[in-house]
Amino acid sequence: MGSRKNVYYAILLLGIVSLMGDIVYEGSRGIIPDYLKVLGATAFIISFVGGLGDFLGYVFRLLSGFLADTTRAYWLFVFLGYGLIVAIPLLGFPLGLEVAVILILLERLGKAFRSPSRDTILSVISKDVGAGKAFGIHELLDQIGAILGPFIIAFLMLFTRNYNLAFSLLFIPFLMLMSFLAYTYKKIGSKTIFAETQKMERQEAKLPKSFYLYTFAVLLNTVGLVPYTIILLKASEILKPTGEEWLVPLIYLLIQGVDAPMALAAGFAYDKFGIMVLVTPFLLSLLPSLLVMGSVNLSIIVVAAVFFGLVLGMQESIYRAAVSKFTPISSRGAAYGIFNTAYGVGLLISGALYGLMVDLKVPYPSVTLYAFLTQIAATLLLINASSKSAKLKQQFL
Repeated sequence: MGSRKNVYYAILLLGIVSLMGDIVYEGSRGIIPDYLKVLGATAFIISFVGGLGDFLGYVFRLLSGFLADTTRAYWLFVFLGYGLIVAIPLLGFPLGLEVAVILILLERLGKAFRSPSRDTILSVISKDVGAGKAFGIHELLDQIGAILGPFIIAFLMLFTRNYNLAFSLLFIPFLMLMSFLAYTYKKIGSKTIFAETQKMERQEAKLPKSFYLYTFAVLLNTVGLVPYTIILLKASEILKPTGEEWLVPLIYLLIQGVDAPMALAAGFAYDKFGIMVLVTPFLLSLLPSLLVMGSVNLSIIVVAAVFFGLVLGMQESIYRAAVSKFTPISSRGAAYGIFNTAYGVGLLISGALYGLMVDLKVPYPSVTLYAFLTQIAATLLLINASSKSAKLKQQFL
């Protein structure tokens, strides 16, 4: 890739692309639960659609990751994936609940197409500066967009109270996104991974057992963490009697605001201390789940959102960075596909289970037991994976 300056420039470009993408789809996520509710969806449907969307957005990464490794057409998948974000502005057309659900799921499929290829490109170009820092910087920029998006939507909702108009105006940042993506490809293009992919064919492609242990640990961690949709729904229920539902996107903005600096700090900590840094977010995942499911107080919900943001920042930076510790470059697209599929399965299960817990009014002690068991099991698996990885003679850089 050249000098460290060029490496950081490439990381910056990829981060800005993600920033613009987040303005569109993260901006929409703060109002999607309420919008679906207006269209007639129940708490279970809203939570399940959120989980299903994330599940599809991750499970199809398995296919796109393998295809990317096979064809080496990483940039094609990046363009296709970001292009499908157009589904979000299309929500501005009042076409009913069923079409809205389809568009939400379509945008998540776009994330499935782009993510393994983008993460592979990022992991390769960052090998000389540290994967933790690279993914941390990328996630920081990504989350700036995730902050701007909800802020813009909250502003629009405050003054218009019109969901369809808010969604439609997201066509503007979408067009900006695609223009900057074209610029990024022109500047770094396939040069970023060409030399490394030439070496792939001489490398052993087998993924080690420690990778699968780590992936299953992340699956359990995700299964036990309350989804953001439940946090927003709880907030909406509390704010509805006062007519202040427009504040709900600001709670989502708070999550993203905490996520951003945490991602960068966690990235530097990961490069310095290694994979065991992940014990912190695994155990911290208990707090938002216990706080949200046991309270009807807005202040407690806000505190839960802060802790959720802390966990999310680490999930989206060092969880991804750690994959490169376990995998050779030749199979990294597939590895990210497998890893993100497991993560998506966890989101689907979490969305469905916590949604049912709310609808069925499951006793709080049962919720507490569930949260504790999943996170303790996840932490033990993480420790086991780290131990096995330390015994490997070859480190995959």
